[in-house]
Amino acid sequence: MSDQLVRAISKDGYVKAVAVSTRNLTERARQIHKTLPVATAALGRLLAAGSMMGNALKGDGASVTLQIKGGGPLGKILVVSDNEGNVRGSIDNPQVDLPLRGDGKLNVGAAVGCDGTLTVIKDLNMKEPYVGSVGLLGGEIAEDLAAYFVESEQIPSACGLGVLVDRDQSVLAAGGYLIQLLPGASDDIITKVEGGIMAAGSVTSLLRDDPDPETMLRKVMSDFDLEILETTPVEYRCYCSRERMERALISLGPTQLAELIEEQGEVELTCQFCDNVQHFSKEELQSFLDAMRKK
Repeated sequence: MSDQLVRAISKDGYVKAVAVSTRNLTERARQIHKTLPVATAALGRLLAAGSMMGNALKGDGASVTLQIKGGGPLGKILVVSDNEGNVRGSIDNPQVDLPLRGDGKLNVGAAVGCDGTLTVIKDLNMKEPYVGSVGLLGGEIAEDLAAYFVESEQIPSACGLGVLVDRDQSVLAAGGYLIQLLPGASDDIITKVEGGIMAAGSVTSLLRDDPDPETMLRKVMSDFDLEILETTPVEYRCYCSRERMERALISLGPTQLAELIEEQGEVELTCQFCDNVQHFSKEELQSFLDAMRKK
């Protein structure tokens, strides 16, 4: 089954929800970055979160960037989503390996760390992007994301994220859900949401049994009558190109570019999000420099 995102609202109008299945795009990220299981789980959770948040944005060209700096051995984790929910991501130290937790699960919290921040940057094609940041609670990512919505956007939220890694280190299941209360929601609504989450179990168990995110959402929100608003395919999508890399080189300016030519001659650039590698010869670099000097 291809990766999908489903968005819904309760028919009473008090709860909105989104769920996403991301096994294929998480596996793609694992192959690109050659992540070991705990890094796969951390990056995969943030990719699912980014997809759900990106899909909520209005306007073509809008994007959301999620950045976690937790002080743990994984280093910085970065995810960018477009307004359809297509994502790309990177992680500083993909080869980190930690012992399993006492319950036999991957120790994502220790790998990410909790001495740092989750930063959200929303680019809505306005003059300045919106930037919000919260301190990490435990580095498990889902609870940190829920805290961000409560603290920065004043939206009571519940989030579940999960990545199940197979014995051969490939991704068996991945995805998540985000449930948010709308104005007027009573304590009874909150109790029903919490009860549904507790009864449904973990994200990975739900998606392993059935990879359809709508099925997961209906189980998590079993006490609500849901109206499905949209179902959208999502994928790991990078927007890099040779032209973008060329612009990056030109943006160095004539002084730095001249130094680069003198010190290295040619240059090979690799996109931090995908496996795209572009080689620029000394002659090409010199042509960029000559064009800049003529202006």
